[in-house]
Amino acid sequence: MRINRWVVITTTSMILALFVFCSNKKFGENDSFLGTLMMMLKEAHYEPKELDDSLSENIYNNLINNLDRDKHFFTQEDLKAIEPFKTSIDDQIQVGRFDFFDTTWSILMIRLAKLEPVIAESLTSPLNYDLDETYTVYDEPKSFQPNWETLKKDWQKWLQFQSMERLSRKLETQKKAKDSSAIAKQKPFDTLELQARTETKKFYTDWFKRLKKMDRRDQIGMYANTIAEIYDPHTNYFPPEDKENFDIGMTGKLEGIGATLTERDGYVKVERIVPGSASYRQGELKAGDLILKVAQGPAEPVDVVDMKLDDAIQLIRGKKGTEVRLTVKKPDGSIVVIPIIREVVVIEESFAKSALMTYKGKKFGLIHLPSFYADFSQRGRGRNCAGDVRTEISKLQKEGATGIVIDLRNNGGGSLADAIEMGGLFIPQGPIVQVKDMRGIEVHTDRNPAVEYGGPLVILTNTYSASASEILAAALQDYGRAVIVGSKSTFGKGTVQTFVELPGGLSDVFPRGFGQLKVTIQKFYRINGGTTQLRGVEPDVVLPDVYDGIEQGEKEMDFHLAYDKIPAAAYQSYNPYKESQRRKAIELSKKRLSKNEYYALVQKRSAELAQVRNEYTYSLNMKKFEAQQEALRLQDKPLRDYKYRTVCDTVMALQGDLKEAGADAIKLAQKQDWLKRYREDAGLDEAVRILFDWSGK
Repeated sequence: MRINRWVVITTTSMILALFVFCSNKKFGENDSFLGTLMMMLKEAHYEPKELDDSLSENIYNNLINNLDRDKHFFTQEDLKAIEPFKTSIDDQIQVGRFDFFDTTWSILMIRLAKLEPVIAESLTSPLNYDLDETYTVYDEPKSFQPNWETLKKDWQKWLQFQSMERLSRKLETQKKAKDSSAIAKQKPFDTLELQARTETKKFYTDWFKRLKKMDRRDQIGMYANTIAEIYDPHTNYFPPEDKENFDIGMTGKLEGIGATLTERDGYVKVERIVPGSASYRQGELKAGDLILKVAQGPAEPVDVVDMKLDDAIQLIRGKKGTEVRLTVKKPDGSIVVIPIIREVVVIEESFAKSALMTYKGKKFGLIHLPSFYADFSQRGRGRNCAGDVRTEISKLQKEGATGIVIDLRNNGGGSLADAIEMGGLFIPQGPIVQVKDMRGIEVHTDRNPAVEYGGPLVILTNTYSASASEILAAALQDYGRAVIVGSKSTFGKGTVQTFVELPGGLSDVFPRGFGQLKVTIQKFYRINGGTTQLRGVEPDVVLPDVYDGIEQGEKEMDFHLAYDKIPAAAYQSYNPYKESQRRKAIELSKKRLSKNEYYALVQKRSAELAQVRNEYTYSLNMKKFEAQQEALRLQDKPLRDYKYRTVCDTVMALQGDLKEAGADAIKLAQKQDWLKRYREDAGLDEAVRILFDWSGK
């Protein structure tokens, strides 16, 4: 039986109705946004909080942290001006006032205005590289500077450090040049020094410009997120345009022209044209073009120079079949108007894809899943990752694969329903995950007795495998159905979110409505009763990682929910393929890794990075700084230069995929680029060895 993709959304819609029609909470006349936000958080969140002084203090600390995590802007004197708000923010929210945010933001803008001439003055002339001073970089800065004078001095040293870092990289690049033409083009120290200072100045100039461009809607959105994050790290506010971007990530498609856009010096720059898109087919828009104006068909064009990138993108996107006319400046300086009929842009990189590997005469399949995507707008008829993985499995089996690796590394999750359905591809039927909310515990079960694939299975994970990735990995681990291979644990996100519409908001600030709240409504648990919250999924085979010594994942995030347990669901282990051989393959892998030269280097580098994690003091004397940089490069060199030799004879595209691509050179090149990274992949290499040992020699 197919899992209903709308269970969570339906539940939340009921909550929304409860809020709209049954709320007896009274707010002031001017608080429609904050009142709506707070009531929705109270009614919908898994662990609702009281709007009191304790919450007020958390909001205070979170905003300061969000605006100035590295303690580069505010001083202790600045904080004295806003400390009186610490226990009154809840009272302000009750009547819809933004006094705390507005005061804090105003201080930040004043600070930026004072820092701009400091940056210009510090970086206008060549720096003094004979200083007998140091600068300490902290992972978590210890305290704010006492006053403006000490902050100014800190910035002067910080700018020098930033410029020296850039200069050092440039000098190192020239030093490594081996090609005669590259050597001939080498630049003198003074030229490189000027470039480094210019780049540092530009970085902060652009950063400050982006901050100052934030309009009232942006500011309110930032404050809303500051409040929402207090409930947990995954509860967030989304203005209408941000929700559209989220949907693009979930569906892998959008309606528009099919170009990747960035901001450069106030211009909208075309970074990339999506193959097969409307821009690609029209043929005139190219990477490197600068968009000056945007017109909706024959209408008057709108100037987008110095416009916020998000606002410019909203003008360029539009419904399929409509025309947009772009006034574009080409790299040669010419100005042209390019008409483009918008189409549905499919972002193929977002979808599951597969490859075939051979090792000692055996064929093994690889499925790469970048996210648990689903097109909810199509109400069950749209593309989803569970269906795509089913297709890829079938293709691999047709081409003779006797074992499969599913790569979930860096997969941040997505559709809960698809994680459940995907788990069912590898077992006859049974529970996949347990979900707990305000009503109790519900077991989500795959009821389809069919097994799509019953052979050896390896799941590759890392620290950034999260949410739905953890559900799938945990379920298959609990069943004994797969071997989980990866970093010492996955991310540790054991919560479920959904979107709810914030009613109202048609105003000058919110012409498209208040937007939506992504809110945590449930906590999920393994079928063995444990939760992945905080702890993640510990693999059967641990692959050392250079960042093992650094705290990562959910447990590093502020305001995370706690770890706990519930009773186990009723299930039985299931492994139809040589269980004793599976356990043997795990032990062989552990022995192999204990002697692996590459992973020994990884562990050594991990220990070195852990030592400098919290703080590192750099000299501001160029000779001493270069000596430090060289020492750091020497530490990194053994691992950086190591050429991992994989055991796979080949990592190749499926014949069916090549036939489908035909003579499309772009699609073929994209496929080869994707495959290339796997041919030196140590994690995949070990996964293939495990599959070989599991399937029997």
